[in-house]
Amino acid sequence: MDNAKLQQLTDSIVSGNIPQLALVMISLALEMRASDIHIEPEEKLIRIRYRIDGSLQKIVEYPTNIHPAVVSRIKIMSNLKIDEQRIPQDGRTEVTTKDNKQMDLRVSTFPTVNGEKIVMRIQDKSRKIPDISEIGLEGNNFAYLVAGLESPNGIILTSGPTGSGKTTTLYTCLNKLNQIDVNILTIEDPVEIQMDGLSQSQVHPDIQYVFATGMRAALRQDPDIIMVGEIRDKETVDIAIEASLTGHLVLSTIHTNSAVETLTRIGNMDIPEFLVASTVEVIIAQRLVRKLCQACKQPAGAADAALAPHIEKAIAGGLAAKFPQLDPALTLARQFFVPKGCDQCNNVGYFGRTAIYEVLKMNNEIRKMILEKAAAMDIEKKAISLGMITLEQDGIMKALKGITSLEEVYSVARKVEDYGA
Repeated sequence: MDNAKLQQLTDSIVSGNIPQLALVMISLALEMRASDIHIEPEEKLIRIRYRIDGSLQKIVEYPTNIHPAVVSRIKIMSNLKIDEQRIPQDGRTEVTTKDNKQMDLRVSTFPTVNGEKIVMRIQDKSRKIPDISEIGLEGNNFAYLVAGLESPNGIILTSGPTGSGKTTTLYTCLNKLNQIDVNILTIEDPVEIQMDGLSQSQVHPDIQYVFATGMRAALRQDPDIIMVGEIRDKETVDIAIEASLTGHLVLSTIHTNSAVETLTRIGNMDIPEFLVASTVEVIIAQRLVRKLCQACKQPAGAADAALAPHIEKAIAGGLAAKFPQLDPALTLARQFFVPKGCDQCNNVGYFGRTAIYEVLKMNNEIRKMILEKAAAMDIEKKAISLGMITLEQDGIMKALKGITSLEEVYSVARKVEDYGA
């Protein structure tokens, strides 16, 4: 943490310099790599917390008497109504950092019994889109996704909870597909990163411009590839299937817990099995885990007795074959690491985040099972036996390499009961 900036923030609270308080608060959040700023009124104090690498950290507190002025300042910055305190409001503003980075701030106010709570989501508009080889895809995961992106048509879906990096994965895929000879259209809510070479459109539900209407319009724009922000309803999935059947590659996100559960979710939208089997090419499930601080991580002792059998099962379930580049000595050593904490990571023990993936690539055996209405559990077992890496296995591989800890992996990945090994 920048102690000088923190002191500046404290000084502006003491002196009641509200414009400086607002600017330093945002500036410190950017330096600390925060994704969100929370200003939360409590009965006797207002606390400021930053979400860093997915976890909230308390930064400072200030007295309740200056809170109305802080709220007004942020509302003015984001074009919100100052005199309206009874209902939630949403706004946005742009800030430019000292090193000329353009940041988009999405501001949300929420009335509470102690006053208005404010959350500011920070989005770096100048953020570089990573290459597909840089986002943590390894082994079969990488091979399956690249093969899917080479398909002339079909549907590629990414699934996972809010804030699991799905949009970044989609942008990375679009970056790879973005060539001079293809027409790529996107329908998003909102457009998070602007990319040259793409025609990006933002939906406006208040005037009935939603994902489904956007996709219909996109199909009249002579597209090769369409990216739609999210498949939420039957209408959107119907148009995605229609686009896929007429020779387009469609990329989107969907909210499910695993790759195979996505098939069930689409089935629950009353989509016939033969359409699912003939259009879906690749399904990615992903989660974000914190990366161990490489400056202070330390070797762990023996794995927790409750976890040990699950780790053994996951390793025995073809881990070495699914990650051909993985050093065999790592799986033999079974050496994992734990966080410690130092100045570099603000004594948290973690610094930055990476994704763990589960990539299901369709093949004829799995298509046949879908047509026969096989249970999701049986499809998953078959996919694993054919080479699919589970979230658990990808996490264990990254834990063996010292990238993350087992605690982080099992906080987001479920334990697979049957690897068929």
